[in-house]
Amino acid sequence: MGIVPLADALARAADEKLDLVEVAPKASPPVCKIMDYGKYKYLQSKKLQEAKKKQATIQVKEVKIRPKTEEHDYQFKLRHIKRFLGEKNKAKVTIMFRGREIAHSELGLKVLQRVVADTEEVAVVEQEPKLEGRNMTMILCPRS
Repeated sequence: MGIVPLADALARAADEKLDLVEVAPKASPPVCKIMDYGKYKYLQSKKLQEAKKKQATIQVKEVKIRPKTEEHDYQFKLRHIKRFLGEKNKAKVTIMFRGREIAHSELGLKVLQRVVADTEEVAVVEQEPKLEGRNMTMILCPRS
């Protein structure tokens, strides 16, 4: 429509039973549109919801193991880790030390190194094994 005085633009919007919406306030002169503002806000919220729906969320799933975990239990936990990584989630592997086991933290490190070796085709180490109090943790993320 070109450059129109504000009063004329408001009158034209009122005639059409729509709203006068300022689209680009920093432009010289400011750019306005005649539209149904409620419908516009509704469509914007729908676009935002659709974008959120398609967004992938990554969770950190934790598996706790003890340094003296037997072979069958270790394999069971390993299957869980591989399943978490297959679902595109991160896996946090925690070795819990109880009592005097903390004196032999190298046993926990061996278990974590074994987990890395057993999952190397599906996982990458994101955080190296780290001893925090009585727990040793490591984070694995899925290979791209």
